[in-house]
Amino acid sequence: MQILILGGTSEARQLCQALESRHGHHIIFSLAGVTNSALPVPSEKRIGGFGGVDGLTTYLGANGIDAVIDATHPFAAQMSRHAVEAAKRCALPLLRLSRPAWKASPGARWRHVDSIDAVPAVLGETPRHVFLTTGRKDLAPFMMTPHRYLLRSIETPTLSLPPRTTLILARGPFSLDDEIALMTQHGIECLVTKNAGSDATAAKLDAARQLDLEVIMVDRPVLPPAQECESVGEALDWVAQNARQGTRRSV
Repeated sequence: MQILILGGTSEARQLCQALESRHGHHIIFSLAGVTNSALPVPSEKRIGGFGGVDGLTTYLGANGIDAVIDATHPFAAQMSRHAVEAAKRCALPLLRLSRPAWKASPGARWRHVDSIDAVPAVLGETPRHVFLTTGRKDLAPFMMTPHRYLLRSIETPTLSLPPRTTLILARGPFSLDDEIALMTQHGIECLVTKNAGSDATAAKLDAARQLDLEVIMVDRPVLPPAQECESVGEALDWVAQNARQGTRRSV
């Protein structure tokens, strides 16, 4: 099978590596190119956008793609929407590999918002020390707020930082002890994060609960219906099933 994996998560890399170890599949691993320091993969790699639904539809046909796996970040909503529509146009099977969302543990103090733009209103006007872990591209809503921010990012933001911001460059996984020490050192009063659902960065939620800090959780965007799974193993089973179906159709 000729499989296009839309990457952007650790699960996408794991799936790519697992499929490359099996014979009979050619994998094209696509990344948006948002992060310059993306970890390597063993397959053919493609960097950059497709040019919307029309561009992705053309790409699928021109490259003989047999199946699409959307393993993008849970907040890469536009790419996920484009994938569903393009696969439908090309009558191709599509699977969405979506890691489970985080759920609040007993004693956690979570406040849910439906978008990053809604966070400042929840933070309020009284200055607070805020741990901001929503990524380097979502800083605009915080530019005119009175708070002090600790911003953690994999790469240095290309956009201006909010006033009174301390920047830390780091890539997970992060341990619970390290997260507690970091929040304590910077006097954090509130954690702001997106519900990415990654085990590599989940320790910050446990740290916030142990320190009795408020968490403002940006909920995941609503995506169009698609066949979904939550693990690499399930995705491998889906590929095997579609490969068998493709063999039967070709006989």
